[in-house]
Amino acid sequence: MKPREYQTKIKTLIQWAHAYYVDDNPIATDEEYDKLYHQVLDYETTHPNDIAEDSPTKRVGGIIRDEFSKAKHIQRMWSMEDVFTFDNVKEWLTRVEKNIGIHPYVCEPKFDGASMNLLYENGKLIRAITRGDGFIGEEVTDNVRTIQSVPLRINYPDLIEIRGEVVIRKDDFEHINKERLSNNETPFANPRNAAAGSLHQLDSSISAKRRLVFYPWGLGENKLNFETLSEKMRFIQALGFLSPPYSQACNSPEEIEAFYHKLISLRDEIPMMMDGMVVKVDEINLQEDLGYTVKVPKWMCAYKFPAVEKVTQINAITLQVGRTGVITPVAEVEPVNIDGAIISRATLHNFDEIERKDIRIGDSVIIIRSGDVIPKITKALSDRRPKFDYFPRWNKRYYSQRYRRKLPILKAPQECPTCKSKLLNEKTLIKCQNLDCPDRVVNSIIHFANKGAMNIDGLGGKIVEQLVTQKRINNILDLYHLTTEDLIPLEGFKEKRINKLLQAIEKTKGTPLSKLIYALGIEHIGEVAGKALALEFGLDIINADLEAVIAIDGIGEEMANSHLEFMRVNGDFVGKLFTVIQPSVKQKIEAEDNPFKDKTVVLTGSLSQGRREIKAMLEELGAKVSGSVSKKTDFLIYGDKAGSKLTKAESLEVKTLTEEEMNQLLS
Repeated sequence: MKPREYQTKIKTLIQWAHAYYVDDNPIATDEEYDKLYHQVLDYETTHPNDIAEDSPTKRVGGIIRDEFSKAKHIQRMWSMEDVFTFDNVKEWLTRVEKNIGIHPYVCEPKFDGASMNLLYENGKLIRAITRGDGFIGEEVTDNVRTIQSVPLRINYPDLIEIRGEVVIRKDDFEHINKERLSNNETPFANPRNAAAGSLHQLDSSISAKRRLVFYPWGLGENKLNFETLSEKMRFIQALGFLSPPYSQACNSPEEIEAFYHKLISLRDEIPMMMDGMVVKVDEINLQEDLGYTVKVPKWMCAYKFPAVEKVTQINAITLQVGRTGVITPVAEVEPVNIDGAIISRATLHNFDEIERKDIRIGDSVIIIRSGDVIPKITKALSDRRPKFDYFPRWNKRYYSQRYRRKLPILKAPQECPTCKSKLLNEKTLIKCQNLDCPDRVVNSIIHFANKGAMNIDGLGGKIVEQLVTQKRINNILDLYHLTTEDLIPLEGFKEKRINKLLQAIEKTKGTPLSKLIYALGIEHIGEVAGKALALEFGLDIINADLEAVIAIDGIGEEMANSHLEFMRVNGDFVGKLFTVIQPSVKQKIEAEDNPFKDKTVVLTGSLSQGRREIKAMLEELGAKVSGSVSKKTDFLIYGDKAGSKLTKAESLEVKTLTEEEMNQLLS
């Protein structure tokens, strides 16, 4: 076979595969495809240096990795604001139209899968990254290459990020679970978990067998010169990507609601799991005018489908100890299939909730699940409750009052179900404050290592579980005593990975005290409170008293009591952590007199300096930087594309300053 003939056969295979997997309209038999495929494979075996980048043989997988590395998105991958009712939608539309007027929207299904960012350069797929925290995700390129609906090459030369959802069709999900059961493996709970699990296979040949599908829904970095998002997405689809099975332009709340109900009626027919409908402002310029909150774009929302509910029975109620020590009662229910997911557990939230709903072991209950919402019990069907619960061995001869009992009422515990230490009862919340409690250990270490806390790169949840299960660590402090010898016997740990983890742990020494306080996972104590406590007390924070803590601006009695109780139980442990980590303590310096000292300031719009830098500078000057405008706001500092905050500040007659005016005041 000559090189030109090889290239022609590759193009034919790509065309046949696209017709089969993307268009769902086969134009060749399986026998024809297999025959041509093996001709290409034979050529590549004898000419390994001539293998084309977009050859279908590259989709079969076979690459085995030690671990997944982190990779940055060029532009942030945002989450979406959720709305649940038509009234919620109208409220969202009112907020949007208050700023940009009435304009067209585009609506399409929201598939329930794993979000993915594909990066193309010079027409070639160079990287595939999971959403992660929106800024950094895991690079899973080898696995995504096995997805037939992801083109390995596109006819577009510029750098572009194509965002979408990796899903598994319902029938393929059923097939995967049957196969897993036959191999004595645990079945996936739902298609979304199956998709995410398939993307995280270290052996890409396993991913290749899962028949994953990619549906694009948006863009990150791009230079496409179109006025609307729908035009951009049609261009993307013309490059060889799938189109959503349904989409519609809508111009009013009523049209949005009608299309929403149409999708609900088609829920069983559409082969992928949907958990709602996405509503987007279509014009790109208007999207930019609306901008973003801290978490979500203001120009799009997810209109979630109604909860699906079933009746099942509570077999038992177990107590779950969370990261912060909060005891959560969990109902162990008779397994029930709700919208494709097998549900066997449901949160009961707290003991007040159990009492309010009069929930008892043995009750028939209504359980609901909606999209990402954790399954929960909405009602106990007390009319179905048996008056008496009989012991298994009885007959008329032995039947008497002492052999029967009513379904018991669950009472709040007095001690931790795991470590038996006394619980802190805050009425709604009941907490175990013991950091050494085995049930707290894994979750507390995961929180401790998170990016916003101590930022220990390479110490994810699965690794923490492995370290605790293998008894390499029993608490946070043990992280700082880990050695190479401790890690070598563990599965997946090789020299490079071990060195990387130990270096990341060592790097946390000398971290600011405020971060360490937040990393401890004290109930009610977030980053802002941690910063205030560190600044006020320094390392003497262990011995702070109630009066002194409450005196700090922004810390109330509930926060103070939570902090003090935590230190009462864990003071010695925290002291040892201080000795090992040697956190840096920022000295409390009284700011000199300046226009912003003791003032409340809000920042909005695009500023020439980074907002974090300006915030840090203002705090150094003694200002309190808030996220929202109110009557207590003294200054609003604004940049380009300032929106509703500027409007509100002007209506409240708050003094507004441009960035230049702020600098003039300071100079």
